[in-house]
Amino acid sequence: MYIPEAFSESRPEVLDSFIAANSLAAVVTLSSQGIVANHVPLLFKRQQGNQGVLTGHVSRANPMWRDYDQTTEVLAIFTGPQRYISPNWYPSKAEHGRVVPTWNYMVVHAYGHMRTFDDRARLEELLIALTDTHESMFARPWKVGDAPAPYVDGLMKAIVGIEIELTRLEGKWKLSQNRPAKDREAVATHLRESGDETALEMLKALSEANKTET
Repeated sequence: MYIPEAFSESRPEVLDSFIAANSLAAVVTLSSQGIVANHVPLLFKRQQGNQGVLTGHVSRANPMWRDYDQTTEVLAIFTGPQRYISPNWYPSKAEHGRVVPTWNYMVVHAYGHMRTFDDRARLEELLIALTDTHESMFARPWKVGDAPAPYVDGLMKAIVGIEIELTRLEGKWKLSQNRPAKDREAVATHLRESGDETALEMLKALSEANKTET
């Protein structure tokens, strides 16, 4: 991924939090039919392996788990808030007119080598971890044990676990850092005034990026 220095994000704690908050990844693999992308919720454990490990599962009917080039890295793409930025927002437009539209966004690319597993104990551990992680936001979280055991056993036979041992992790926070302060402030104002959830998420990220610079 092309990452200008101004947009680079490499702080481990920031990347970890981003993946946790945006855990549905587009996993890109090289198959016998060419490049393939599948969308898979993944958990990230940085303390495992050299760079961390991503784990998830796919349907056994999905050829992704058996038809991939094991000598080539796979790529998991995690995307966050994104927003079109109009040049009309910039005070610089009135001064010299040398402004153009752009797009602000946040993304993490995780590269690594994928392995698969279908050991029942590991699959059950993974399902519990995934469920507990995403149900934690609810007052009365659903548990894997809430479903009948024969039903869960049948479903586990229909999935295959995937594990991606990372070789590199790249973050790109394109948040108007290359614009003058007055233009960044104007972008923040327009995002705040729009008031929708995505705009407010982008506003928070933009404010954090500017805070980091100063």
